[in-house]
Amino acid sequence: MTIDRRRLLQLAGGAVLGPALCDSAWAQGYPARPVQLVVAYPPGSGPDIIGRLAAQHLSERLGQQFVIDNRPGASANIGTEYVAKAEPDGYTILLPVSTNAVNVALYRNLNFDFVHDIAPIAGIAKTPFVIVVPPPFPAATLSEFTAYLKVNPGKVNMASNGIGSTPHVCGELFQLMTRTKMVHVPYRGNYMPDVLAGQVQVVFAPIAQALPLIREGKLRALGVTTAQRAAALPEVPAIGEFLKGYDGFGWYGLGAPAKTPPEIIKKLSDATNDALTSPVINERFSQLGVEPMPLNAAGFAKHIAQEVDKWTQVIKAQGVEVN
Repeated sequence: MTIDRRRLLQLAGGAVLGPALCDSAWAQGYPARPVQLVVAYPPGSGPDIIGRLAAQHLSERLGQQFVIDNRPGASANIGTEYVAKAEPDGYTILLPVSTNAVNVALYRNLNFDFVHDIAPIAGIAKTPFVIVVPPPFPAATLSEFTAYLKVNPGKVNMASNGIGSTPHVCGELFQLMTRTKMVHVPYRGNYMPDVLAGQVQVVFAPIAQALPLIREGKLRALGVTTAQRAAALPEVPAIGEFLKGYDGFGWYGLGAPAKTPPEIIKKLSDATNDALTSPVINERFSQLGVEPMPLNAAGFAKHIAQEVDKWTQVIKAQGVEVN
């Protein structure tokens, strides 16, 4: 039996297109079972709260349960590695956060590569931090604070929730741009009692954590860590007003193992960005002191690349190292 050349090409083309068409059809039926959303932080933390909000709204839009799986530890590296090595079928996804971008420069011997092993899906939200000091501290404005640091190098203690945490590197960026020096005091637990007692004098705190204390007069807000003022504290100046080019904030998004089918990535991305138009989720964000950060997969990938580059430069310039 002979087969003409045209028929041979048709058969060959079918062999190539067949798997792609099967993948596309399979992706159209996604999700067919519950999806595991890994949060690399403990229950009750900021990322956990954002992750549960995202899971709820994705469940409503895609018709399957998105179940939170908390895998905390090692500055988010445990949960991130778990997802990086998971099957790329869309049923195990990650809530990447700003710390992941910092970790790229901070940890040199990880068993995964965040940039290459996690495929960006969508941006979800961002949150500025706020520089707070106890009321007796001898500075009431950003300019007074900077002047005090210049006169007293190495005499002001700056608390954070760990080396490489976003509040920590926001503080390092401030020191780099103002040419000042504070002593970093990383905490494993709650640092706020020591800040209130004046044992440490300053912290770049999450707005949601600091807001009640600011309103009660127990802490003084000097500035928010973004280029523009924060909706939650409109009366507090942005550091970007004082230092041109300064911009530091925490962020949350969704990611999947590399090689996850692009059709699944798009489906998740579209559902996430649709959820961010909901008045319900935006009201909840406002209560938490966070703002929507709607980004599709390409936009989120660009954002991550910029964050990795920025924090790598800060970490190298400031000599930040993990103990």
